[in-house]
Amino acid sequence: MKSNYHYSVMLNESIDGLNIKENGIYVDCTLGRGGHASKILSQLKTGLLIGIDQDQEAIDYSKELLSSISSNYKVVKNNFRNIDKILEELNINKIDGAIYDLGVSSPQFDEDYRGFSYKFDSSLDMRMDQNNPLTAKYIVNNYSLNDLVRIFKEYGEEKYSYSIAKNIVEQRKSKEICTTFDLVEIIKKSKPTKELNKKGHPAKQIFQALRIEVNDELNALEDSLNKILKLLNVGGRLVVISFHSLEDRIVKNIFKENSVVEGNRVNEIIDPKNIKQANYRSINKKVIFPSDKELEENSRSKSAKLRILERLR
Repeated sequence: MKSNYHYSVMLNESIDGLNIKENGIYVDCTLGRGGHASKILSQLKTGLLIGIDQDQEAIDYSKELLSSISSNYKVVKNNFRNIDKILEELNINKIDGAIYDLGVSSPQFDEDYRGFSYKFDSSLDMRMDQNNPLTAKYIVNNYSLNDLVRIFKEYGEEKYSYSIAKNIVEQRKSKEICTTFDLVEIIKKSKPTKELNKKGHPAKQIFQALRIEVNDELNALEDSLNKILKLLNVGGRLVVISFHSLEDRIVKNIFKENSVVEGNRVNEIIDPKNIKQANYRSINKKVIFPSDKELEENSRSKSAKLRILERLR
């Protein structure tokens, strides 16, 4: 079942955060179904929008949407961790803004054959890029017990990582674990009744962990953010929407490292003129959350956090 419906999380807040100039160059690093990208493109006159995505289905849909607005765009099929090479190939040295809407898009969750959701019985896939040779099915059937425990703990923050990993290893000895429901059944058997009775699906954290491992999401995010900061023009803005604590921690730390200069407290010894200045500043001192209205319209916005950084020099 293919789906193209996607609710663009914190659309107005993120576009306002970019502070778009009509002649600027902007990059949507997570193009998806083009919600944020189309809003950016509609505000450009002589500027350029660059959209990046790994998912060919998303690219095909977005190209059609963007072409109905303007021709001032380019779409690239790639991983956003390669942002420096992508821009180099386009002969672009600097940009005026970039946006990341992290995680899995609604269509990817809603397409049962992609294996992202524990709500549909489908092949254990979870690849954002269908050319990626690594799948969730390969991981659960081939990773060692220790490696399974590690990714479940690190990427899923799952309390019962060991018992789940142990039962996966036992199960695969007699029968290959092929589908999402096969895995869900093992997860449920690995948790005590009190955990199964809690709110939320018992497989959520394991599915998150596998998805992150398959797509190397956290390393890709850190690589990309560090690269794109250097590519911003003075006055350029970086907008990031994250959906879980692991993503947000990376964003928060990188923003802090670049916007706060340690040891700058003014006293009688330090001349104010000698105080080091940061190259970037956080636009929002406190993280921005979705409005009540948005939460009513889209429950998937619930965990979203928005951070904005601007280059000063």
